[in-house]
Amino acid sequence: MPVTPNAASINATPINTAKVTDRRALRFATLREALADAERCAAADRAGTLRRTGNWTAGQVFGHLAYWIDGGFDGYAMSPPWFLRLLGPLMKKSVLKPSTRAGMRLPGAPGGTYGTDVHSTDDGLARFRAAVDRLDRQCPQRPNPVFGRMTHDEWKTLHIRHAEGHLSFLHPGG
Repeated sequence: MPVTPNAASINATPINTAKVTDRRALRFATLREALADAERCAAADRAGTLRRTGNWTAGQVFGHLAYWIDGGFDGYAMSPPWFLRLLGPLMKKSVLKPSTRAGMRLPGAPGGTYGTDVHSTDDGLARFRAAVDRLDRQCPQRPNPVFGRMTHDEWKTLHIRHAEGHLSFLHPGG
């Protein structure tokens, strides 16, 4: 269940995340590794030692990652512009290799993306955990709205790269 943000939970003046230089360098081999990192971040958040260098709370990050995983199964609240649908399948392999670039914005999406509801850390983590479990068990049957049909491994890799990008703004070491 989304929670109401307060001044301490989100940045009052959003920062341009494309210009943030203080991010963790992450490279996960599996979604389970990303989930383990999220769990470390959640523990640090509960302990009051999590440092954030982005705009979102830990719960928002986890909920956002879950939203995009679940979208492959349940559908997305978006229809990408025609040029993304046309070029997406051609760009798929290059997008699956590096971590996603910070500061990317989806054309027409309010705030630049979807799935940014504010969640408590525990709720967001539970959503992310459930989404990872779901993707581990089965392959989404819907085509990706940008990349089209994807194999199970491609879906997993896409979400691993996505998690690397967002989790890099959370610093569990304080």
